[in-house]
Amino acid sequence: MTTPLHVAVLMGGWSAEREVSLTSGNGVADALETLGHKVTRIDMGRDVALRLAEAKPDVVFNALHGTPGEDGTVQGMLDLMGLKYTHSGLTTSVIAIDKQLTKQALVPHGIRMPLGTVVKSESLHDRDPIPRPYVLKPINEGSSVGVAIVTESGNCGHPIARDAHGPWQVFETLLAEPFIRGRELTVAVLGDRALAVTELVPNSGFYDYEAKYTDGLTTHICPAEIPDHIARTAMQMALDAHHLLGCRGTSRSDFRWDDERGEAGLYLLEVNTQPGMTPLSLVPEQARYIGMSYAELVQAIIEEAL
Repeated sequence: MTTPLHVAVLMGGWSAEREVSLTSGNGVADALETLGHKVTRIDMGRDVALRLAEAKPDVVFNALHGTPGEDGTVQGMLDLMGLKYTHSGLTTSVIAIDKQLTKQALVPHGIRMPLGTVVKSESLHDRDPIPRPYVLKPINEGSSVGVAIVTESGNCGHPIARDAHGPWQVFETLLAEPFIRGRELTVAVLGDRALAVTELVPNSGFYDYEAKYTDGLTTHICPAEIPDHIARTAMQMALDAHHLLGCRGTSRSDFRWDDERGEAGLYLLEVNTQPGMTPLSLVPEQARYIGMSYAELVQAIIEEAL
């Protein structure tokens, strides 16, 4: 029997991932209510501090995705208010949402990540920053928002044309990384445990925002049908990254694995400190695989926050 708590669930907000956050937040809130907790649902607006002060919760479940809920801004506010909250704290959130800072924190400790270079989007119309194929991504967005793969046969031009559709039209700076051929893997971590390895197989294209959150566009293979030593290595890398960054609660590490190169072809791409909790999300799926229900997962995240 769990001790009833008053939990404020922060969701929504104004990031590119608003709709996913609302789905995550309402799922979490429903689960908390089934467990007997009192729940205050807050679709975050600019008055969020006032609404939290009025609610006076025992703990805040942060179900926000993207900025400002995942980048340290909300974490700093909650710290100033003296409120306990789920998931990672201010410093970890600032580092983990910035893909280049994440590399600087993890690579010196032996975590293999693709070498990247930060480029001005304007410069892409003059020359390629690195040899094709390469990946361009915003430095501090999640859920594959704004990711583009630039190939020799792509239709964006040589160099990238100014009228070609892509993240260079939206973001002033981008991170350029070599494209790693192979397979998309992900590992969830809860507390001190890596849960499983899932392979993500998009029906077409790559695992972008639409493929992540549209039912039927991606096949999840859990556990991934990969060699045991690759699975162990991925799970250990995810757990090490979780601890090195100082993550709390749950995180999810995304990988590319070039299966022609064995263990040397396994690269960590990024660490998500606020992984989704929707019906299609990977952390609840891996929790189910190890025998943990959605409600038990939510309760475990709450307990670590306390």
